[in-house]
Amino acid sequence: MKENEIKIFEDKKVRTLWDAEQEKWYFSIVDVVAVLTESIDPNAYWRKLKQRLKAEGNETVTNCHGLKMLAPDGKMRMTDVADTGQLFRMIQSIPSPKCIMHAN
Repeated sequence: MKENEIKIFEDKKVRTLWDAEQEKWYFSIVDVVAVLTESIDPNAYWRKLKQRLKAEGNETVTNCHGLKMLAPDGKMRMTDVADTGQLFRMIQSIPSPKCIMHAN
């Protein structure tokens, strides 16, 4: 059974999904990018970051997959997601003053 939830971080929503079978949380990557970067277009930011990470041979991005989550328009739409471990590795690639794990 999978459960969708919304977490709030600094007044921004981060869509999450609990997969009871795998006992893992999945997080919407675009939502996390929006929180960390404050980009006006987090989707475009994620597309560019994903291209760069793939070009570098980053396996974390290759192993990410899409799940349906509730979109801002109220419809269930596919979005790229990451589990906790994948998300931490990706966060290290995002320059952000909010991210103490950023590797220079």
